[in-house]
Amino acid sequence: MAASPRREPDGDRRSGNGTAVTDGPECRIGRPVGLREKHKIRTRNAIRDAAMRLFEKQGYAGTTVEQIAREAEVSHTTFFRYFSSKEQVVLSDDLDDVRAQVIAGVPPGLNHFGFVRELVRGLFTAASGDPWASNPERLRLIHTEPALRVSHQLESDRAIYDGIDVMADYLGVDRDNPRLRVFAAAVGGVMFHIANELTFIPDDAALTSLLEAIDLLEEGFPL
Repeated sequence: MAASPRREPDGDRRSGNGTAVTDGPECRIGRPVGLREKHKIRTRNAIRDAAMRLFEKQGYAGTTVEQIAREAEVSHTTFFRYFSSKEQVVLSDDLDDVRAQVIAGVPPGLNHFGFVRELVRGLFTAASGDPWASNPERLRLIHTEPALRVSHQLESDRAIYDGIDVMADYLGVDRDNPRLRVFAAAVGGVMFHIANELTFIPDDAALTSLLEAIDLLEEGFPL
């Protein structure tokens, strides 16, 4: 069995490849976390660390849930308490609370393009600042493994529909407004398409590319 993630003196864990991994998003959202919740976060991270070690050693397709659970030293049942599938070990990012804060923090009075820009900046910053969400190997797997690409696309499609509700609430328009739905689909499609073409390491250049795409949309697709 591969070596377990080591605990650094300052409390940070490091994954099998030496990348620091935080115990969870509580340090970013500023809410107190009890011992039980900390245990859940550590178990969830231990499963992820184990999965990534196995994916590196024997490939994504060649790794089973049973092997991941054994490597993480948890039961098969415990694995499924934390993740619904092997795909979700990679795809999930635990940033729901952070995303909600980003949405709530968008200043009022912006038009639809201004709203999207603020949303993209905030969500990009949150993801790039999270060790797991921005893990280059995780992003590489999502974009190169066929099963993960399909699941990621399905989740992306769902995110577009969720975005319609968010924009409808902010802009004060009906969620069934056809113009809103076309706008959300266009922005979502462009963002996901460009993000898939960017480097596996989120950086300022990647954010600039996303914001420039929004500028082009607002200008009416100039060539």
